[in-house]
Amino acid sequence: MAIEFSKKPGIVAYLTAGDPDLATTRDIALAAIDNGADVIELGVPFSDPLADGPVIQRASERAVARGVRLTDVLDLAKGLRAARPAAGLVLFSYLNPVVRMGMKTFCSRAAEAGADGVLLTDMIVEEAGEYLAEMKTNGLAPIFLAAPTSPDARLKAIAAVSQGFVYAISRVGITGTQQKVAGDASELVTRLRQFTKLPIAVGFGISNAEHVKAVGEFADAAIIGSALVALIEKSPAKEAATAIGQFIAGLRT
Repeated sequence: MAIEFSKKPGIVAYLTAGDPDLATTRDIALAAIDNGADVIELGVPFSDPLADGPVIQRASERAVARGVRLTDVLDLAKGLRAARPAAGLVLFSYLNPVVRMGMKTFCSRAAEAGADGVLLTDMIVEEAGEYLAEMKTNGLAPIFLAAPTSPDARLKAIAAVSQGFVYAISRVGITGTQQKVAGDASELVTRLRQFTKLPIAVGFGISNAEHVKAVGEFADAAIIGSALVALIEKSPAKEAATAIGQFIAGLRT
């Protein structure tokens, strides 16, 4: 299965669930969808988000401090699915919260919540046997990260088990905004095209309309994360949904 993008490039919006609170995250996600986001990535707060830069780390810390847990994110996903049945919905988590819940239970509950796919940022293909089996049983798309430093053999392995879309990391390192899209991203997408017909979405550092346009020249979708989370951080909670809606709409102009 592939996740559909209505336009090229599609827009995938990452949100840290529960920052500033769960009700506001719901409003923000709906505003993002209504203003052009094809897919919402709901980030599960985690106490040690090593792959993330300071902006998302702070958001995760705030949500964890509020007591937001994986079960809350699943409930949030279920509500979003009911409210916007056609939107793409991906759960983004580190492996630890999923292991604590139990892989079988997690995949079953993710499907029940209406998620299209799951991205476990520290799940590697070589150790994904149980995960892939449970994802298949529950009709969920496993989404994996592909890095510019990965050899072709590993890209081929990632492509072979991916569904939904492939997440191409624009550069090596942690998440965060950057001045321009790294040249490594285009080369990585070209390499991935050898092995998959799935859509390829580029993330890490995509933060404005210029970046989205640049990504659209060679990839199928742009993933926006830190720029959205930073905007939420500096916006009063009552204004965050409007601010995010305007930001997403601006990416399309």
